[in-house]
Amino acid sequence: MNFINRSIIRQCIVAVGIVLNIVGAFIAASLHLPVYLDSIGTIMNGALMGPAYAIATGILGSLISGFTFDVYSIYFAPVQIFTGLMAGLLFHKSRWLKGWRTPAGIFLLSLPTSIVSAMISAFVFGGITSSGSSFLVQILSHSGLNLTLSCLIVQIITDYLDKFLAVLLVTAVLSAMTDRMRQSLLPRCKP
Repeated sequence: MNFINRSIIRQCIVAVGIVLNIVGAFIAASLHLPVYLDSIGTIMNGALMGPAYAIATGILGSLISGFTFDVYSIYFAPVQIFTGLMAGLLFHKSRWLKGWRTPAGIFLLSLPTSIVSAMISAFVFGGITSSGSSFLVQILSHSGLNLTLSCLIVQIITDYLDKFLAVLLVTAVLSAMTDRMRQSLLPRCKP
């Protein structure tokens, strides 16, 4: 019975993460922000339960966002795989997202996602997506930079800011949770 309760709790936490991703993505897309806000739930679940749950959260959030309000989200689902994998590893297997190492850890988290995002943006969409960062890509590419390099530069900057905001929010939530809360929600999990 304990396994069933733990499984249901984890499924509910994944669902909450998916909702956080969708709401964040909707806000960012509606306001054409130069950040994405679509990985807050992915990073939260990476911190709480590890990479596998984070990846599931990210992919499902991207698919639902893509089918409901932003078709581009579907194409960027591979980015969520890297986000979930890196968030889970950096929160669980290292101390890179804790304390004074956090800024460097966020760079480690965002670099693979930036590379994948830039490739998708440049090669699939020609640098023009639903994100507010597309304006920055167009400015750089029209100033003489290669489109792929323009996409990469913009992605590194915007992904870092995006992941910085997400990690700060997740860290605030984790620090507000007591050890007893963590154990009652997620037995045998280390946040």
